[in-house]
Amino acid sequence: MSINIKEWNVEDESFWSSTGNKIAQRNLWSSIPALLLAFSVWIMWGVLIKYMKEFGFTFGMVDGLVAGTEEYIAALREVNNLYYTLPAIAGLAGATLRLPNSFLISLGGGRNVIFVTTGLLLIPAIGTGIALSDINTPYMFFASMALLSGFGGGNFASSMSNISFFFPKKVQGYSLGMNAGLGNLGVGIMQKVIPLVVTFSLFGGTAGSIATAKGAPFEGLQNAAWIWVPLITLATLGAFFRMNNVSTGTPSLPSTIAGVTKTLYMVILGLLAAAVGAFLLIGIPWGDWGMKNSAMWVVLPTVVVLTIVLMKFVTPGEIKENLNKQFSILSDKHNWIMTIIYTMTFGSFIGYSMVFPKLAQDIFVYSNPLNPEWANPNAPNIMLWAFLGPVLGALVRPLGGVLSDKVNSGAKVTMWSTIFQIIAALTVAYYVIQAKGTETPELYWWPFFGAFMVLFLTTGIGNGSTFRSIPYIFSKEKAGPVLGWTSAIAAYGAFIIPKVFGQQVTAGHAEYALYGFALYYLICLILNWWYYQGPKREFDNP
Repeated sequence: MSINIKEWNVEDESFWSSTGNKIAQRNLWSSIPALLLAFSVWIMWGVLIKYMKEFGFTFGMVDGLVAGTEEYIAALREVNNLYYTLPAIAGLAGATLRLPNSFLISLGGGRNVIFVTTGLLLIPAIGTGIALSDINTPYMFFASMALLSGFGGGNFASSMSNISFFFPKKVQGYSLGMNAGLGNLGVGIMQKVIPLVVTFSLFGGTAGSIATAKGAPFEGLQNAAWIWVPLITLATLGAFFRMNNVSTGTPSLPSTIAGVTKTLYMVILGLLAAAVGAFLLIGIPWGDWGMKNSAMWVVLPTVVVLTIVLMKFVTPGEIKENLNKQFSILSDKHNWIMTIIYTMTFGSFIGYSMVFPKLAQDIFVYSNPLNPEWANPNAPNIMLWAFLGPVLGALVRPLGGVLSDKVNSGAKVTMWSTIFQIIAALTVAYYVIQAKGTETPELYWWPFFGAFMVLFLTTGIGNGSTFRSIPYIFSKEKAGPVLGWTSAIAAYGAFIIPKVFGQQVTAGHAEYALYGFALYYLICLILNWWYYQGPKREFDNP
């Protein structure tokens, strides 16, 4: 069959059963591994920084300082804050790249976009492997690789938009849930694979390594990045040979060269905006102006606006005309409402996935605020369990879509998942307070862990139910761009949550971050009820 399919009408039952279903399933199961690896590369920084601390990566900031002095301890605290900045940069880049990715399918074609954006993952995977092979690698090189790993975060928007065109409305919950849920599973798989591969010298040893983990020498930290290279190569080839471009997603079906060119051009625009954001975040002396903790709230809207401006005004005429049609979603009130609600679900899922291993390490392992180098000898083995949160959140995502299909309402499922999400966030905050108030924080590990797992579960269910609502609120032409746009803005949770936790951990009040998130969830609960469930609802339980 041709790569470009002009006749594509999946709402026609006879076409769907005779032709469409087989093609759609092949594209879905080619898309899932590519998206899974995209998440693995994007979110790996949440795990890498945990091991970077154990290996002794200090970016040269303690060179010449005497251990135990106030200057030395202050430098270690700043290094710890920089650890949180790396996943924040990856989160910022991934979310920003979702903005151009939201519109890529109509420009380049689904198959062309997926294989190009998957292939780009090789750059940060190889670069990070090189960086981790030497303990003396400077911070700016790590920051550059974190920026480029944003390719993986951006891929979600184009992947979800693409799959939405392959399936009829009646199974949108299933198809989007499977693509997103199993794609998100890459976070959990990554959190299990990395602890396994860093324990032996698969791609060579780490030069200058001085640290051990619980007495066991770790020789292969660079494996955490190199392990993805052969898998990405296979997924890229799979997308190239097994996927299609369909006319409903791409009205003017392009050649492979034209599709690749348009895709790369738009991705470069997004990367440029993300690079500006990263520079604003780490290259400006915000602390000198008393804005160290508020800089992200300046950086975030600046990057979003810059990305949109570049897309609107620095694109060729053909692309600009197509984009202008899709930008009509920005004047739709419900696009913004669903963006806020979806950020509550996916933004929380991806942000917590980024931060959970390091946050747990700071609370239960390096639990002495007066001595950042002291490690609790009775601390739990965090990485033995950390992967479960992202895995559970990813696996229940399809359940959120399926449940919504069963009750014929995504809004109802979103309501209940949000209620339990609020309760879980406040429960985690409670056990953070209990753990930091004792010399034996490990006693509170299991209730803390259990509450966090509920938080992952509820965000996962809400992921599926919220995305299910979108095709029932918007027309077929708008649904794809809205799916991409909402996922793009929601991905900034991977930027905001690590930064917020990094600030609050440094200040000694990690629970404050959770209080703020719980308040935000309450606002989302009210919005969902007012517009989609209450007496003045504008859509009836979509």
